[in-house]
Amino acid sequence: MPANTPTPPNAAEPPKAVIKALKKVLTPLVRLLLSFQITLPYLIELLKSTYVDVADRDFKLDNKKQTDARISLLTGVHRKDTRRLRNQTDNEEEHSAAGIGSQLVANWISKPEYLDESGEPRRLAFKAKANEPDEADFEHLVQSVCKQDMRARVILDEWLRLGMASLIDDHWVELNKKAFLPDSSLDEKAFFLGMNVADHLEAASTNLRSEQPPFLERCVYYDGLSEASIQELKVMAENQGMELLQALNKKAIELKEKDQLKNTSSTLRMNTGLYFFSEPSDSDNESA
Repeated sequence: MPANTPTPPNAAEPPKAVIKALKKVLTPLVRLLLSFQITLPYLIELLKSTYVDVADRDFKLDNKKQTDARISLLTGVHRKDTRRLRNQTDNEEEHSAAGIGSQLVANWISKPEYLDESGEPRRLAFKAKANEPDEADFEHLVQSVCKQDMRARVILDEWLRLGMASLIDDHWVELNKKAFLPDSSLDEKAFFLGMNVADHLEAASTNLRSEQPPFLERCVYYDGLSEASIQELKVMAENQGMELLQALNKKAIELKEKDQLKNTSSTLRMNTGLYFFSEPSDSDNESA
């Protein structure tokens, strides 16, 4: 069982504060599900599978084999379903395209060979000219992340389709500076939804379970604001937030390269994000 996980006073009666928070979390999730015609029966089967997977992986007893019976007891999933789900082969392909895209953008906006004199991402030649073999180009960028797994032309064609980059004079590739999250690809948006919301929820739930909160998880909340004030705050959050993310990205790349040179066992990952949301205030709902 994960460390510092408190045991509820009565397992049949979870803390009311947690249930209230859970309902808040589920409300936008259900709104999203209904928007994509994902019904309750479909979600229940997905929940069963997730319950079994998490119990099997994260709630093992020391030096004891995890059994269908124990997982069924922990989760409330029928033992027959538990056995079926544990033996079920996971055929889902891992979505790596969005991850590759974000790594390419991260390198382009951070590494000196891809920046101009003012520190901005410069236009890259798609392919180095014969008389400029040492000049970093778009092919070099792609190969630095993908090795030989994916051709630069495939990446460029997809980026042109998504508006992440422009091709100038059939030779120069220019990055769209707002390319952290393409606007037109459902697959890209879904990838970041899964990664970012999951990591944010992991940080918040870990802090809730632990006496010593180890993760940064803070927000600024105000109501009673005009539309003009909301817009001003939104622009401020976008501009200053992007500066912070770019600084963190640059530092993370530097530290990763140092770790690789040290040949240390680098097995940790991190994710820090930024969001801004506004809607009409509803004091009645807040006090309910």
